[in-house]
Amino acid sequence: MAPSEKIVADEKTIGLYIPQKPPVVMIGKLLEVTGPKTVTSFLIREDNLFCDEGIFREPGLIENIAQSAAAGAGYLAREKGTEPRVGFIGGIRNLRIHKLPLAGNEIRTEITVEHEVFDASVVNGKTFLEGCCIAECELKIFLVNPEKQN
Repeated sequence: MAPSEKIVADEKTIGLYIPQKPPVVMIGKLLEVTGPKTVTSFLIREDNLFCDEGIFREPGLIENIAQSAAAGAGYLAREKGTEPRVGFIGGIRNLRIHKLPLAGNEIRTEITVEHEVFDASVVNGKTFLEGCCIAECELKIFLVNPEKQN
């Protein structure tokens, strides 16, 4: 992370923006939320739920992208004075995993919201390791109505 980057949320406060709880939290820092763009980072630990023999597996990368989108939406909700909404992945398209990161690596994920219609969003996510794209996909995300969340 560049010294000039502001951290919007860290491991202690990321729970304010996403519904997931440990051990399923797959983002560590919320770095940026500007318009349709969200940027997060995540230090992969050896004991991570999605690590197998020191390798962070494909489901972890997908969950990281989805949680990065959730963190951006949660941040914007809190800015409007509302609670973040629970969402779920309704579809994955054009998934490409170029490389699997290792425990000890810190990945950076960038989300761009392409479309929002009612309670559905289409987002593009890209995950980077040391500046190289290691995973990318398009997610369809559906949000649960607040009265049905409890």
